[in-house]
Amino acid sequence: MEHIGVTEKENQTAITEFILLGFGDFHEMQPLLFVTFLFIYTITMSGNIVIVLVIAADHNLHTPMYFFLGNLSFLEICYTTTIVPKMLRNFLTVREVILFMGCVAQLYIFGSLAVTECLLLSVMSYDRYLAICHPLSYASVMNFKVCLQLAAGCWITGFLTPIAMMVLTFTLPFCASKEVGHFFCDFMPLLKLSCTDTHLVEFLSFTVSACVTLVPFLLTLTSYYRIILTIRRIPSTTGKKKAFSTCSSHLLVVSIFYGTIIIVYGAPVGNQSPALNKAFSLLYTVISPMFNPLIYSLRNKEVKGALRKVGSKVFTFLKKSNIP
Repeated sequence: MEHIGVTEKENQTAITEFILLGFGDFHEMQPLLFVTFLFIYTITMSGNIVIVLVIAADHNLHTPMYFFLGNLSFLEICYTTTIVPKMLRNFLTVREVILFMGCVAQLYIFGSLAVTECLLLSVMSYDRYLAICHPLSYASVMNFKVCLQLAAGCWITGFLTPIAMMVLTFTLPFCASKEVGHFFCDFMPLLKLSCTDTHLVEFLSFTVSACVTLVPFLLTLTSYYRIILTIRRIPSTTGKKKAFSTCSSHLLVVSIFYGTIIIVYGAPVGNQSPALNKAFSLLYTVISPMFNPLIYSLRNKEVKGALRKVGSKVFTFLKKSNIP
């Protein structure tokens, strides 16, 4: 028994790096995949940066709704930057190596931002609930101080929540293999590399994931249930459309995000197909952050108006700068 324990300890300390397998099964398509995801990453970064800058520049958008939207866009910038650059490198190399501490950092930042997004989407739905269901008291309840407190609470809770799971995961002996069957250091593929019993860690992971995912999701559903009841009581069709238009973009983003993340993290580790896991992971780590700024800019009149205003100013500036 002592010899086995020493062997496991040696194997654990010997792990200094992991190998990300990524999409190695599609070797012939690597160049096409690289170009495709580089394009998506460029659109994602550009769109979210524009949203943040427009909200900061236009005083008409200095409201709670757009304050939280700015936080969401900034989060999406960090979210995709944590995952996509390493994934793009994977398309250009035979084997993509990530150092042990790099894997720890990537998983921690990814997990923290995922929790933060769950909470932030819930706060945004609560903001819409107050605006539609309690319009007279909205300005006094959702003031700037409260907005800051809610946003700070989301970020702080998000970065504190994964710490315990990180400690449990990376103190496991990784002696089975160094090859991570994913395009980033995700929790479930890492557990499969451990040569010890991981049932306790899996159970704790499932419990924590359920709390940080389902509780904000249920709060979001409750907010939208109350919103729908209020909208149904509005007598005019125009009033109903106007009220629903203020939250339709957020509802669409919530549906995409929670739909994919619950499928990936809601099932036990052993019951998941690696290929499906990677496919759904792409949706919420790469595809969803690209669609979010498009959804908010194309479906929101105020954002479109602010974009036209900023575009007009930029065009005027460039035109004047060309005059001798």
